[in-house]
Amino acid sequence: MEKNSGIFVGLDIGTTKVCAIVAEAKNESLEIIGVGSSNSTGLKNGVVVNIENTVDSITKAVEDAELMAGYQIQEAVVGIAGSHIRGFNSHGIVAIKSREVTQQDIDRVISAAKTMAIPMDHEIIHVIPQGFTVDDQDEIKNPIGMSGLRLEAIVHIVTASSIAAQNIVKCANKSGIDVSEIILEQIASSEAVLTEDEKELGVALIDIGGGTTDVAIFHRGNIVHTFVIPKGGQSVTSDVSKGTTTVPVEAEKIKIKFGIAKESLAGKDEVIEIPGFGGRPPRPISRQLLGNIIEQRMAEIFTWIRKNIEKNGLESKILSGYVITGGAAMIDGSAELAVEIFNAPVRIGYPLDVGGLTDAVSSPVYSTGVGLVKYAYKNINGRNKKSFYPNSGDNFIVSLKNWFSNLIEYFF
Repeated sequence: MEKNSGIFVGLDIGTTKVCAIVAEAKNESLEIIGVGSSNSTGLKNGVVVNIENTVDSITKAVEDAELMAGYQIQEAVVGIAGSHIRGFNSHGIVAIKSREVTQQDIDRVISAAKTMAIPMDHEIIHVIPQGFTVDDQDEIKNPIGMSGLRLEAIVHIVTASSIAAQNIVKCANKSGIDVSEIILEQIASSEAVLTEDEKELGVALIDIGGGTTDVAIFHRGNIVHTFVIPKGGQSVTSDVSKGTTTVPVEAEKIKIKFGIAKESLAGKDEVIEIPGFGGRPPRPISRQLLGNIIEQRMAEIFTWIRKNIEKNGLESKILSGYVITGGAAMIDGSAELAVEIFNAPVRIGYPLDVGGLTDAVSSPVYSTGVGLVKYAYKNINGRNKKSFYPNSGDNFIVSLKNWFSNLIEYFF
């Protein structure tokens, strides 16, 4: 297999699936050249609970992607999600030393903004500038070169459990993959499915994964809020399993093939067949009954999201509406239910602006994986990459802290 510095790899290690995406930079664009996926049984709510099972899942997904791409994967950008993720805004202020803003002033104000109490078991994984103020002039994206006496910054800080992050890296390393960076999955998915106009006007990204639903709010081109709902597609499958009295494996198939997120959208006479188990014969049920089961859980997830947005006073910032992605976004009626709950425009998010094997990734399931390679292409291309070594806690923490300057450059 060949090696190529123009190759970028994204590794989405999720609760229900592991996805590896290989992309190649060609003529100022990015082309997908390899895709691999496998079932994931080693995570719960985005957190590794079984190292061996997770390593096996990563290995299979990577091998499939390597075979398709004809490329030996040695390192990857890896997504992180889970209920341990925390996001909050912070404010910093410093004096401008030479009366003209320099990069050193920006570094100092960012440092001031992230000087706050963080739980001992958490580490900062992203510091995302939302805007700067020079004296009384606010909403500045890049203040370098501006004259003034006082520089202020508002940043969005994302933290993750140190142990959860280390275990993700450890599993990748045991699969033979060096981790060049860990990226919040909402940020990755936004790269794949959102347009710049949506981010500028204001948009809510809802990524419904297997174990969690990850949300990011953008306004004026920047992330202003992130949060995680500890329920996802797996909860829907569990409800279907219980409501139809069938095993989870069959419940997942039923959800994918016949699922509908609004009971009213199913025909009154529509009947589906539920496979029997343990020697029991198949039995028919109304598709409206299935819709009722799914609608209750999906409505709960969307309502939690709406309440969080209202609590933080962000409704007025979401002018372009909501974008739903992830596996559960493919359930029929999801967008219609979301429109009803959010009272705003809603669309399903598919990966955008990539070439190559587009048919292989043309699904909300691959939004995070595609977003990871797009992030790597835009943010790591031409930069000296650093790998993470979870066997040394000190090295891991140092690597995390080294992300700041690179991320600041990216989000400008």
